[in-house]
Amino acid sequence: MSAHCMLTGARPGFGNQISHSHRRTSRRFDPNIQRKRYWLPGEGRFVRLRLSAKGIKTVDAIGVEAAVARIRAREVKV
Repeated sequence: MSAHCMLTGARPGFGNQISHSHRRTSRRFDPNIQRKRYWLPGEGRFVRLRLSAKGIKTVDAIGVEAAVARIRAREVKV
């Protein structure tokens, strides 16, 4: 599963892991990606979305129809 949100576009961030001795090695900060299934009443079917935790809260606030419209506006296939 790719680590990016279909709605918000959140992608992994990169930085350094710093040990006790202060040696730096690279690491990545992955977003909290979840697979969630929503009923899309306009099309009469379920859609499965890969969303971050913030993306799930956004869908709860604006509704699934508006969220899918935003995802399609970003030219992501749903």
